[in-house]
Amino acid sequence: MLLGFIGELLITAGVVIGLFIVWQVWWTDIIAGQEQEERIARVKDQWGSQNETKIGRARTDPPPAVDHVTGIGDVEGIMYIPKFGKDYEHSIEYGTSLSKVLDKGAFGHYKDTAYVGEVGNYSLAAHRQTYGAPMRNVDKLKAGDPIIVGTKDAYFVYYVNSSYVVPPSDVDVVAPVPKQPETKPTERLMTITTCHPPFVSDKRWIIHAKYDHWVARSDGIPAEMK
Repeated sequence: MLLGFIGELLITAGVVIGLFIVWQVWWTDIIAGQEQEERIARVKDQWGSQNETKIGRARTDPPPAVDHVTGIGDVEGIMYIPKFGKDYEHSIEYGTSLSKVLDKGAFGHYKDTAYVGEVGNYSLAAHRQTYGAPMRNVDKLKAGDPIIVGTKDAYFVYYVNSSYVVPPSDVDVVAPVPKQPETKPTERLMTITTCHPPFVSDKRWIIHAKYDHWVARSDGIPAEMK
């Protein structure tokens, strides 16, 4: 009798755990995906129409300044990582709040780090699993792969130059000069942090990229996006 009761409890617990895993891995991806589609469509509508088939001129003069949004969840731009597919788009939003930014499938901009295109370290965080998992395939990114940020005025093109894994306590990766917090920056850099490994997430996978050029949005899209 007692053993039967215990067995039923274990079965019930197994079902509950299974449903929780389905919710975490599958359902949160669906909800975040829907939120991202709506968010990006709304942002593009605000920015106005654009010819997304024309290749714009790559420019190496100083990139245009961007608006410094400071409200948690305010959209700064759209992230494009061609290695992850032609349809890959995720919003980039100010702050790294789980409920207001990251759990909505967005990239979160670390407070007190540079903005896109600026000298310093434009630092972002994103989920690797659940809630849209923008960095699910982080292990596929290699040196030389482009990472592109689109804003209302321009596309900013960076290229991956390194990646590695660190403990969560290693916050110097988002310093103005990564790993060198006392050094004054002279380059335009980007850092993306995400959890590692999947379903454990006790470490952080770090991607560093270096700015290369920009393309005026009115002129077309970067060649890297074709």
